[in-house]
Amino acid sequence: MNRKRIGEYGIKIGRMPKGELDKITDVPGVKVGHSTVRDGEHNTGVTVILPSEDNIFRNKMVAAAFVHNGFGKTAGTVQIEELGTLETSIGLTNTLNVGLVSDALVEYMIETCAADGIGLTSVNPVVGECNDAGLNAIADRAVRREHVREAIGSACRDFDEGDVGAGCGTRCYGLKGGIGSASRKIELDGREYVLGVLVQSNYGATADLTIGGRPVGEEICRMVREEAECDRGSIIVVLATDVPLTARQLKRVIRRCSVGIARLGSYTGHGSGEVFLGFSTANRIPQDGGDLMSVSCIREDRIDRLFRAAGEATEEAILNSMVMADEVRAPDGTLVRSLADLLPKLAER
Repeated sequence: MNRKRIGEYGIKIGRMPKGELDKITDVPGVKVGHSTVRDGEHNTGVTVILPSEDNIFRNKMVAAAFVHNGFGKTAGTVQIEELGTLETSIGLTNTLNVGLVSDALVEYMIETCAADGIGLTSVNPVVGECNDAGLNAIADRAVRREHVREAIGSACRDFDEGDVGAGCGTRCYGLKGGIGSASRKIELDGREYVLGVLVQSNYGATADLTIGGRPVGEEICRMVREEAECDRGSIIVVLATDVPLTARQLKRVIRRCSVGIARLGSYTGHGSGEVFLGFSTANRIPQDGGDLMSVSCIREDRIDRLFRAAGEATEEAILNSMVMADEVRAPDGTLVRSLADLLPKLAER
């Protein structure tokens, strides 16, 4: 089924200009790939964000992580917090497949570094997760090494959104969630930069959903005859930019992803895991070199533009993850509806 992104419904998110594709891949060098596992028992998969086309272990990127609510099992954030660098691609999958995806990323980096003549003895794979047990027989751990390789091999700029890859089995505000993305353009010193966001959405209570300032959640509950649920689940937000930033500045920026989540109505419940990851492609940290190195960064009093971009792009990315996903029937027969099918009915009210 052909789906429309949220802007095609006439719903405008924020005021800043969008990138060419309005996706995280508007940041030069960034690509995204998926592998989807969908059958009668499984709705799951893996999504991989490739930060660059070269060997990221040889030339690491400035990175940051922020845990808004820690009900999650993300791997790799400890070293990001300590060193402020990213040295592998970022994988997203379901809760019980974090270890396998992590192992597959390690294997891929060992092979990549061997081909480049680098002896790899330690590496920090980064994997985020959402629990898709409601739509997926999660204990089967259906994501395998070959799925990770397929996601890496299929990575491109204009990637699919919705119920694909790691978003195949997720729910968002009681409706179908998935993978979504958005970007914003930023001008600094006469040069154009980009900030992009990708989300794996699996959180929120239906009754809380707010779109464009309109509290539509309770209307949706009445339409589909569902009772209000508590705010639980998870959302992984990955932010990329080519703006030069330090790790400390980048952490300030990714914390503003919570603004986009809040604008959609979530209060971030106890049972929800909100984890934000971010990297800048501007400052590369070589594996080898002298004792000192130089980096550039934005002036602190100019950073508000990035704060706004992070909030706007996150809000839009979440909505794209929902409207680009089709409805699905869970193994127990429960129908999980798509926001795309409900928006026209909401417009009539």
